Amino acid sequence: MNAPETTAATSLWRDNRFRRFWAGHAVSQFGDRITELALPLIAVGALHASADQVAWLTALVWTPNLLAVLLGAWVDHRPRKRRLMILADLVRAAVLLSVPAAYVWGAVTLVQLYAVALLTGAAGVLFNTAYPPFFVSLVPRASYVDANSRLSASRSASYVAGPAIGGVLVQILTAPVTLVVDALTFLASAILIGRVSVDGPPVAADSTASTLLRRAREGLALVVSHPVLRACLGCAATVNFFTFLAGGGLVVLFASRNLGLPAGVIGLAFGIGATGSLLGALLAPGVSRRIGVGRSIAVGAVAFPAPIAIAAAAGGPLWLRAGALAASEFLSGVGVMLFDVNLNALQTTVIPDGLRSRTAGAFSTINYGIRPVGAVVGGVLATVIGLRATLFVAALGGVLSLLWLLPSPIPRIHSLASEPAADAAG
Repeated sequence: MNAPETTAATSLWRDNRFRRFWAGHAVSQFGDRITELALPLIAVGALHASADQVAWLTALVWTPNLLAVLLGAWVDHRPRKRRLMILADLVRAAVLLSVPAAYVWGAVTLVQLYAVALLTGAAGVLFNTAYPPFFVSLVPRASYVDANSRLSASRSASYVAGPAIGGVLVQILTAPVTLVVDALTFLASAILIGRVSVDGPPVAADSTASTLLRRAREGLALVVSHPVLRACLGCAATVNFFTFLAGGGLVVLFASRNLGLPAGVIGLAFGIGATGSLLGALLAPGVSRRIGVGRSIAVGAVAFPAPIAIAAAAGGPLWLRAGALAASEFLSGVGVMLFDVNLNALQTTVIPDGLRSRTAGAFSTINYGIRPVGAVVGGVLATVIGLRATLFVAALGGVLSLLWLLPSPIPRIHSLASEPAADAAG
């Protein structure tokens, strides 16, 4: 069952259940930023890993998303989604604690770090596929945009402050011991979610009788056949493919090699970009109310990739080159949050209860699976046509994602209240 309808957005800060979930989400996001810094530092510092070996750590974190469609189909079959989210947090805590334990005994290996990356990635997919049914049981429909805004804001804040906090902790505690802090954040998340009492949607009758592959096909079929979901996925996958052409590594290389910016200035520009994401998350509900949910998604689909061209066109004195990079990162950050917050809220509205997890899995398999493909193609393009030209291709191609939205119903959707409630699968 969806949470009760309200005519106006409920004050989420007065809802103890949402506050507990938001707190657990926020603390685990800061923990993620610590891991993203500490795990590669262990590989490089303690194990003298090569650049290729470090790249595999990142790849293995994303790899479980390729099976998300099957995991989502399995999750839809389970009656207690909140318990699966708690299990995912506990698994991540235990896996991360294995690293400092092995470090104490002098037994840390690269194979172990690969296993940690793979298992934490798999647990993250489990959490993310169990999350949609939990969310609709917790948040009233009228508050979908506001709730996504708050959750996205805490995630953006973690990108602003998380790396700095992680750097201090690594310097004081060493990288392996710092992972204890991250494990504690997942334990805190598990405890807080455990205190959120919600009645999840019932398992659809056909889900209990059908096979895993059939349920997975049902999730994919819904995405392909539903005009809103099809446009959402096509747009998101396209913009992700092209923005990953200019993924963080290529942008850093371009800023250093082509723009001649020192490392400190590059880091400052990325920090400014993170504040843009935070601002975008906070602005998204107001923009949505003013111009509509659908148009906000369309604006974000352009405003997210287009500013890459600002960095690509940069030249002149140092301050102008640095300012162009900072402006590019900031405006992209605002755009991606206008896109994500409203897109997530719209998807939540139109997906039937019995299909939420398998649909989330189908989205993850395609939308996240396209990202490493974009990164590889970006590397090839940078070699063939150069870094600057590749960034221009990324900006132009990303903007073309709008073509998925224009013929769809999405631009005409003003508010979620105007959308018919999704029928339960059954």
